[in-house]
Amino acid sequence: MANTVTKKKILFYEDQTVVEGMQSRFPLYADRFPFWSSQSSGMLQHTLWIALEAEGLGANLQHYNPLVDEKVAETWKLPATWKLNAQLVFGGKTAEAGEKTFGPVEEKLKVFGA
Repeated sequence: MANTVTKKKILFYEDQTVVEGMQSRFPLYADRFPFWSSQSSGMLQHTLWIALEAEGLGANLQHYNPLVDEKVAETWKLPATWKLNAQLVFGGKTAEAGEKTFGPVEEKLKVFGA
């Protein structure tokens, strides 16, 4: 029998006019706003992924841009100032995540102080 799990998508966009507006308002930090905007988007992506998982749904965060940007913007008639950051596909789980291996934590985390 074919898998009939319905998948939905959340598209994460950043409106570049907002980022540029903040750069204009705060020139001292202008070079940081694109970075901060990206961090904010990443936090939102993570939060939604965890929330979907808590509801028993499976999720997969994808970054196919800029390969799909034009087609997606055309399909949904989105403003040219919106920049696609990521896509979160979610729905019923079809399997559990596979085993992952990680290098030693001491190579990735440094703690200084008490």
